[in-house]
Amino acid sequence: MQAFYQLITHEEIDMVCLQKLKLIKQSNDSLKPTGAYFLFADEDIKSQFFPYAKVECARFKGTTLEETLDQKTFQGSIIQQTELAYDFILRHINKGSTIEGVYTKSKWEYPIIAIREVIRNAIVHRDYSLTGKDIKVAIYDDMVEITSPGKLMPSIDYDDRESGQSDVRNKVIAPIFKKLGIIDQWGNGLKLIDEELKLYKNEIEFLWRDTGTQFQVQFVKKQIKERVKETDTRSVVVKSSNDELIQLIGTKLALSWHQVGTKLAPSWKSLVDILETCIDGATIVTIMGKLNLKDRTKFRNKYIKALLELGIVTMSQPDKPNSPNQLYYTTEKGKLFLENIKYLL
Repeated sequence: MQAFYQLITHEEIDMVCLQKLKLIKQSNDSLKPTGAYFLFADEDIKSQFFPYAKVECARFKGTTLEETLDQKTFQGSIIQQTELAYDFILRHINKGSTIEGVYTKSKWEYPIIAIREVIRNAIVHRDYSLTGKDIKVAIYDDMVEITSPGKLMPSIDYDDRESGQSDVRNKVIAPIFKKLGIIDQWGNGLKLIDEELKLYKNEIEFLWRDTGTQFQVQFVKKQIKERVKETDTRSVVVKSSNDELIQLIGTKLALSWHQVGTKLAPSWKSLVDILETCIDGATIVTIMGKLNLKDRTKFRNKYIKALLELGIVTMSQPDKPNSPNQLYYTTEKGKLFLENIKYLL
């Protein structure tokens, strides 16, 4: 951070500068680092205080989560994370050429300026108070997907990108990113996204959703989407009717609306809450607390047993089902189901 800051601004980071940037503050008779200080620090220091403030990147084979071709975790300073995640995407997407008159012009298969802005927004505006959650960048044959912890700021409408909206969750991080030129003037990022998407209107469909716990953006290839619509159960089938989506889930995941209503009993919202809580592992007490339930035996028999049978939740210690240290995890099958079911709520 110190070297990069001096390179860009030609200013040295000293104690006065750190106070001006609000990376340290006066506390009683001494200066103390703020949370943002650790986020800008190198990996060893940052990870001690914000181990979940990282970016997980993966390139999957085909259009599902079943096979991973490449995977990287970026845990360093949030400045490094921004560029490393962007570089990861560029390594895994194609760049072609088109002939316009006597000129040959190169063009990426995805709108990379828009993708870059979404990554920067994810890092600058994510909710760093959500422990156990990280930014995820997923690349499939048919789309690039970026997911950030925390809901969209209430004053921002992603369907009105050209209006130049601006809102800041992290009021220390954002000004530093702006000073370093990583983000442009306030409100310009959404405009850049909108402008480039217009150049890809025949090739890429732009989708976004806000679940309350995370914000997700997808850049979907239109031609491939049409070919896989009948068999793919991921969220790219959001345009399909609810009946089609339920049928796809029932066929590919062996789970239907009827089974959820009778065998599992929880509502769709409760099922989503369980699967989201178990993404990074959770005890049965934690899961029950999420649903405001008290009877552990009833919860285990009515909810957990069925989820385990369906293969969308697994145990950390399957040979010791009643262990007090038992953790429940959402499986890849459960994550795939989770992506789809949110569109029905």
